[in-house]
Amino acid sequence: MEIRKRAELDVLYPEPQKGIMQDSPELLLMKRIAENDPAGAAELFPDRRQFSDTPPAVDTPYGRYEGKGQIRAFAEGFIARFEADGLEIVPKFQTRSGGRSVTEMVLNFEVDCMIDQVPMFVVADLGCRETLEEVRFYTHSSFIPHLTPYRKPLFTPAHLEMGDPGLMTGAVREYYTALHHMPRVDVERILRSMHPDCVFGGYALYRGQEPDKGMEALRRVYTGMASYIPEKVGMRYETLIDDGVTGVIEWVHVISDQGRELGRIPMGGIAAYMRGEDGRLISIRISDYAWMEKEIDWSRTDTTEEEAGRINTVREFPAGVGRKRQETL
Repeated sequence: MEIRKRAELDVLYPEPQKGIMQDSPELLLMKRIAENDPAGAAELFPDRRQFSDTPPAVDTPYGRYEGKGQIRAFAEGFIARFEADGLEIVPKFQTRSGGRSVTEMVLNFEVDCMIDQVPMFVVADLGCRETLEEVRFYTHSSFIPHLTPYRKPLFTPAHLEMGDPGLMTGAVREYYTALHHMPRVDVERILRSMHPDCVFGGYALYRGQEPDKGMEALRRVYTGMASYIPEKVGMRYETLIDDGVTGVIEWVHVISDQGRELGRIPMGGIAAYMRGEDGRLISIRISDYAWMEKEIDWSRTDTTEEEAGRINTVREFPAGVGRKRQETL
């Protein structure tokens, strides 16, 4: 079938990463959904999580499903939620570490005898015997029909400050430090953490444009970010999944009063940073709803705009390498 909508992830990375575990639980979940086997999908989850004695869950951009009954309903309705008739799963990257597994994939939805591609992160918290205790889906809101681009932060930070870069290693640590832990963004330091052929992108609809690749293109990207990071918008990572090649970070926004004046709303997102053979970053893949706040229809969310603006908001970020805990609103 002809591809009507093509995902950047498929165009920029046509060859899947070697060594993907085809029986990794989050990939099995998606395969069973594609096979119209919702009961089999739900059976990948335990009745209760091992240590918290709470129900397993699936968190998506359009809702949260808790308990095996709701998870089965999620699986039954997944293809229809994309207004499609069928689904094929094409895994591209996989990162497993510390009891979590992430598969980045292209979902080929059959819609009106055409293929609509959707790039997606599927993040799994694993229980014993490779069961799924929680699965979190990330994709750009524009890929999901009738979805307004607001996603409440998935995690509640213990502190409203940037994550400690010492928990990261190598180029991922260097990048994060230069972007979030300086008095201001150090663009040249960021660029030194990257391979000259580093590609920025993967989670947008492909529109035939050249990717952000090469030092001059990336310099423009990060010079733009430096206009609001870190004084106005920061990211606090809440999970780290790093296998030594790729570091995947789930994060939530922390936004200052200055950021709110820009119209920014705290939300959640995810990013993958892949190292090349020389240890520098060869690929940066980010999925979030940055700068889409004006498109949010608050009548279609379970959070008011006022409530959303108070989440993870601080009065200001101080200058300096570290981040002290701030007084919240």
